[in-house]
Order: sequence, then C-alpha cells, then structure tokens
Amino acid sequence: MTCKTLTVHLDTSARANARLALALKLARTWGAHLDGLFATFEPSPREFYVMAGTADYYDAHRKLRAEQRGAIERLFHAELARAQVEGAWFAGEGSPIAAVTQRSRTSDLTIVGQTDLDNAEAYVADHFAESVVMGAGGPVLVMPYTGYFETVGERVLIGWNGSREAARAVHDAIAFITRAAHVTIAATSSTFKSGASQTSCTDLAAMLARHGATTVDIARFDRGAPDTTGDALLSYAADGGFDLLVMGAYGHARLQELVLGGATRSVLLTMTLPVLMSH
Repeated sequence: MTCKTLTVHLDTSARANARLALALKLARTWGAHLDGLFATFEPSPREFYVMAGTADYYDAHRKLRAEQRGAIERLFHAELARAQVEGAWFAGEGSPIAAVTQRSRTSDLTIVGQTDLDNAEAYVADHFAESVVMGAGGPVLVMPYTGYFETVGERVLIGWNGSREAARAVHDAIAFITRAAHVTIAATSSTFKSGASQTSCTDLAAMLARHGATTVDIARFDRGAPDTTGDALLSYAADGGFDLLVMGAYGHARLQELVLGGATRSVLLTMTLPVLMSH
C-alpha cells in the first residue's frame, strides 16, 4: 500500500516552502503525482467598497496576490522539474477550506500547515487545519509552523485508544509505517486498565507486522493530571525522538473539543512534529 496522488497546500507564508519540499520528497519516494493547490485568505471586496477610500487598497491587494500566486506557481513547476516529479498546479477560488477539502477527496494524502497565529501571511481561515481534517475524507499531514524536519516517518508514534478514528489513521498511515525504521504504539495508562485495550494494541502490532513493519513495540505512558492526552503524546514523542505522530482526530464531538479542549485540539495548537490525522 502506498500513496500515488499527493496534494500540498501552498500560500504566501514562509513555511509553504517547507511543505513543498516535504511533498516533493514523499512524491519521489513513492513515485507519486503531486498537486500544488494555492489557496489563501481573500478579504471580501464588499467590505472595502462600502468604506470610503479603501477601494484602491483592495485593488492593490488583489494585484499583489496575483503576483505572489504567479511567483509561487513558477517555483512549484521549477521544483517539480528539478525533483523529476509529475504534478499539476491549481489555484483555489472562493473559500480556501472548500478548495482544499474538495481537492483532498481525490488525493491519497493532503499536506497542510499548522496555523501560526502570530503570522498574518499564514492565516488562511478560522480553524483551517481542523476543518480540512474533518472534511478531507482521508489522511491529512499537518506540518508545524516552526522547526526543521530532516526526516518524516523514520520513527513513527501511533496514538492508540482503539477508536474508529485511531484505526482509520493507522490504515491511512500504512505507507509511512511500512517504511519506518521503528514504530511505537502508545496509549495512556488509563487505556491499559482493561485487558481488551492491551489485546487491541497487541493485535494492532501483529497487523502492522504482517504489512511489513520491521520493528513495532507497545508503550504505556502516563498523563499528568493537568495534561490532555494530546499534551502527553507530544511530550512522549519529543522524549523519544519521533518524527511523525499518527492519531485519529475528533473522537469526541468537534464542538466539545473546540470549547473544552481535547487531544486533537491540543496537538494542533502545540504540535512539535509532523502529525498525520484522520477522522
């Protein structure tokens, strides 16, 4: 099992280059086709034209965006040629969330960036990454907005709780897992309190071994009282030198996680390594 069609979201932020570099590397590894999708925040012209003196500003903004889009498109094609990867360029119209989720439904893997609240150029839409994960219908690889990742998928950490969402993420990550040098199935101590949970981890390890995963182990980690499961997973990943976290997204109602917090939300807010999510 491998990925043959990848989509990478591109915008005007500085981290777009890092996402493109990773997407090209994965496309070369898997012999995959790579779609580059440019989609970014666009203010409504109505909001400008109803205010005196702002029409010229909007026209200047639109011209700048066109120039930026053209530059990124030229870079995308140049990098495709240099990497000897087949691909295609798309410019999303209208809602960037709709554009990315629609394209993702005909892709094996979609690559987006973590929202950087301190960088205006990185803003695409409210809850952009969360919305893409929820609407994609397939795996979404989210890249942190800080840090350099020389490898992605050499050491894979699976956040496992036996849920449908976690199972979906594991199946969607098989292309990474079968190539990884090491895979760890991790669950919180509370998950291991029942024999069924321990059996579930053992069965998962056996399934992955049949797919060709060479080294798979099972780990239990403790979650401190103030921590969410997501925080505990990120700490465990950092301590263990993992370069990819695989986890299900929004096992609870999305509204509950957005309001009260949860593993998905905490990981998307404070992630320190690439995360493959599926819903």
